[in-house]
Amino acid sequence: MEAQAQGLLETEPLQGRDEDAVTSADFSSMLSEEEKEELKAELVQLEDEITTLRQVLSAKERHLVEIKQKLGMNLMNELKQNFSKSWHDMQTTTAYKKTHETLSHAGQKATAAFSNVGTAISKKFGDMSAVRRSHSEAACDDVMNRSHSIGYSIRHSISMPAMRRK
Repeated sequence: MEAQAQGLLETEPLQGRDEDAVTSADFSSMLSEEEKEELKAELVQLEDEITTLRQVLSAKERHLVEIKQKLGMNLMNELKQNFSKSWHDMQTTTAYKKTHETLSHAGQKATAAFSNVGTAISKKFGDMSAVRRSHSEAACDDVMNRSHSIGYSIRHSISMPAMRRK
């Protein structure tokens, strides 16, 4: 009996092939009737203890919920607290700090680049507007000069009797 008991108390973990052998083996033929009865009684006792422990755990969980309700704690608050703590923990990691620093630097460079592009585009539009304005002004001046000269020639011909038709 001592040798069998020692074999059951081995501390080495079972290997895959050992587990297969144990599950397929039929030990009931190796046990005496008295040992079978002892094991059955132990099995019933363990099942009763497990049932009792489940009941105790369930009662403690209910009590925990009651206490949390009295304190105003609910699932949403717990989730918020867990999320906040996790977010804080993540922000304090070296990887997050390095990534944040890199992205911040990249954002500053991108902002500067977009600003430069915007300035260049504005300058081009300004140049185009100035060219268009100078062309428009020249065209307006030309029209004004022509209309002035036409008006002058009409006025001049009206004032000169020789140019009038009789």
